[in-house]
Amino acid sequence: MQSLARPACRQLARHVRRTERSLASFTVPAARLTPGRRHYTTSRRPLYDDGSARSAVINVLNNIASKREVQQYLAQFTSVSSQQFAVIKVGGAIMTDYLDELCASLRNLNQMGLFPVVIHGAGPQLNKMLEKAGVEPEYKEGIRITDGKTLGIARKLFLEENLKLVEALEAWGVRARPITSGVLMAQYKDKDVYKFVGEVNDVQTASVKAAIAEGYIPVLTCMAESVDGQVLNVNADKAAAELARALVPLKIVYLSEKGGIHDKETGKLIEAINLDEEYEGYMKKPWVIHGTRSKIRDIKTLLDDLPRSSSVAIIHPESLERELFTHSGAGTLIRRGTKLQQATSIADFDDLAKLKQTLVRDREGLDSKSVVDRYLESLKDRQFRAYYDENFEALAIVLPPTEGKPPLAHLATLTMTRSAWLSNIADNVFQSLKRDFPKLAWTVKQDDENLTWFSEKADGSIARQGEVLFWYGIDSPEEVRELMSDFVQHGRQMFGDTNLESQLHRAAAAAQRIRSGAAKLQGMRQQATAYHTSARRPQLRDAKQVEQRRGYATTNPNPPLGIKNSEKNYPAKVALIGARGYTGKALVELLDRHPNMDLCHVSSRELVGKKLENYKKKEIIYESLSPDDVRRMAEKKEIDCWVMALPNGVCKPFVDAINESGHKEAVILDLSADYRFDSSWTYGLPELVQRNKIASATRISNPGCYATAAQLGIAPLLDYLAPQPAQPTVFGVSGYSGAGTKPSPKNDVNNLADNLIPYSLTDHIHEREISSQLGTEVAFIPHVAMWFAGIHHTISLPLAKSMASRDVRQLYQDRYDKEKLVKVSGESPLVKNISGKHGVEIGGFAVHSSGKRAVVNVTIDNLLKGAATQCLQNMNLALGYGEYEGIPL
Repeated sequence: MQSLARPACRQLARHVRRTERSLASFTVPAARLTPGRRHYTTSRRPLYDDGSARSAVINVLNNIASKREVQQYLAQFTSVSSQQFAVIKVGGAIMTDYLDELCASLRNLNQMGLFPVVIHGAGPQLNKMLEKAGVEPEYKEGIRITDGKTLGIARKLFLEENLKLVEALEAWGVRARPITSGVLMAQYKDKDVYKFVGEVNDVQTASVKAAIAEGYIPVLTCMAESVDGQVLNVNADKAAAELARALVPLKIVYLSEKGGIHDKETGKLIEAINLDEEYEGYMKKPWVIHGTRSKIRDIKTLLDDLPRSSSVAIIHPESLERELFTHSGAGTLIRRGTKLQQATSIADFDDLAKLKQTLVRDREGLDSKSVVDRYLESLKDRQFRAYYDENFEALAIVLPPTEGKPPLAHLATLTMTRSAWLSNIADNVFQSLKRDFPKLAWTVKQDDENLTWFSEKADGSIARQGEVLFWYGIDSPEEVRELMSDFVQHGRQMFGDTNLESQLHRAAAAAQRIRSGAAKLQGMRQQATAYHTSARRPQLRDAKQVEQRRGYATTNPNPPLGIKNSEKNYPAKVALIGARGYTGKALVELLDRHPNMDLCHVSSRELVGKKLENYKKKEIIYESLSPDDVRRMAEKKEIDCWVMALPNGVCKPFVDAINESGHKEAVILDLSADYRFDSSWTYGLPELVQRNKIASATRISNPGCYATAAQLGIAPLLDYLAPQPAQPTVFGVSGYSGAGTKPSPKNDVNNLADNLIPYSLTDHIHEREISSQLGTEVAFIPHVAMWFAGIHHTISLPLAKSMASRDVRQLYQDRYDKEKLVKVSGESPLVKNISGKHGVEIGGFAVHSSGKRAVVNVTIDNLLKGAATQCLQNMNLALGYGEYEGIPL
């Protein structure tokens, strides 16, 4: 058995020496490091450890979390010694299927000066090797029985896998050190039963700390040694737990290809397990057996020995940054949990003074204490349920459903300290709310710094005049419509005057008006005395600054995302001009699903008098609306949103009629190319154009189908393209639905059989559109094929500097990480898989042997994301609804 291990050990030793020599050549002298910032001392540092790399990574993180969240967690992680940042356990399947994703995430962490301790398994690989060697695996209670032959194979495999991970990290520019012995000490579990299986009973951390001190990420394998030097196989989860127990890190992460623990009865991901309250219940569930049972039990044993703020996250490797840097996290979070107390009357609170301090916390202002006193007095006469922890770090007050009204509870007050957000007490509170109240709604200010977290907890939302209504648990579209209509009409007052935050804001605003009035009066007196206005102006400016800083303004000259200054009727009334084509039909089907859009008119000269098909909300008969008809309707403000689904060059009279009507607030969305080059219109590609620009627009040009896919396929590499005259080339092939319904050779199925038809080989309108929007010349060569819907682009991109395929792919993954309608994968996407889908798929990522040319493939359904789906995205943004409302994801 030992002879099997020696060659691998010698190979590994040579690898370590070679690695250290090669890394030394990639270092530069470092200035003295500030204590408390880097947490390791060395005279040299990696070349990539600079401010630009750190800033780039933080910019990426800002795409998955708020800037505040990233700063909070980064400050927390750098406030402890480096070995106390995180222990990350990597499952064997991750090593084979998600190695690039793992390395990319570890690189990002390392470039911010963070050094996670990595320990890996290799279970799936071991099963394959044993099968190949003719060894039949044996298990008892889910534990692998490890005889001498199995141990020899396992030892060799684990050394190889450790080497594989270290070399992969080095290829990504990460200094990594293999540590394959001398850390995990173990005793036999039961030698007679399990053979060479151990249980870790001691952890020697010196080599781990030394690796970090010298600027390396330590990479450990889950092989342990007995006191007499015998190698023992230990469970990777248990090994990671013992390592964490010794290091006491802020974060403990188990990476799993399953992305967390799933309830096998419902198939749903379990987002959190609070052990103090739920452990016994989970242990009684029939599906919690073998590995799952052992995992939960071992994690509980670990967390019982760690500070209460510690937790274990079981996540997919692609979600590592989201878990570490967001309040909402990812996968399954297991924690001891903060034991929450409940109160249903004011008398249930032991410390009333502390309760009042908590309610005023971070919201102090003139009369705030009196407002809180009145609020608590009002709770004496009504039902409520409060949730809070012992130290009042978190407090939530819920008003149960009112008798005779829909069974919807109202979260009237929620206040959290920074510590409550970082230690997951906020998640604990919300988990209790979801358990006790199946349907819940709440409102927050639109500039709330935790808006992303609230969005994660909600099923839906709507914004209105700087306020956002969230809800969960409402399945009926009618209930949703009624709730949103109530909010649009009444705002926070829809629940009555029960929102403490609203009361405090009003009190502060009133106080501010008094101050402003006093300042103005004082200024007038000074003006009368001094005979000039200079004494008054600074006071008015300061009053305005205070009002803006505290957010007490009662009007907003610059409305927030998706909100227009004038109120629209609810739901939004829509007219579709030109509904005969494929795109018009696709849009009608989407509007039929939309809970907040009321299609009122459809216009088509060819179909006038016929019933509109595929619209089930109500019966609609096709009309033939003229520009004069449209003008009269616009003058009466009958329509909130006009959609022009007309051929190129046709819609201008209709647009002019609306413009002349005086209804400036009406949204016009043009699906043709007529206004794509008009600077007074907003180009509606949400993934590349600032969404707040679209949300504040009333004149929006919908991008072309070819152009949408091409721009999304080129944009991440714009800064890396070779200078002109070199230019990207897009070879595009579309299904014949892109040629429209008017008969032509390009949509003649017989003509297309066994055929591929090129057309407009230069100067196609989409070539101009792509080039104009990206700001660089792009060559576009379109073709039409015999399938109905779907576009496939092969895009050749000349590069200014040599790049590797994985670097190109990483740029795309980083750029589109948060985009729900863009999927990035390593494989080339197929057009047959995109037909009927609402998004875009990007893949391929081949790079020429010179490193100077990349090739990317993009697919899109030309009728959906290429037209109707994108149209609905823009309508939602412009009308103040959630961007993906009504779009099947």
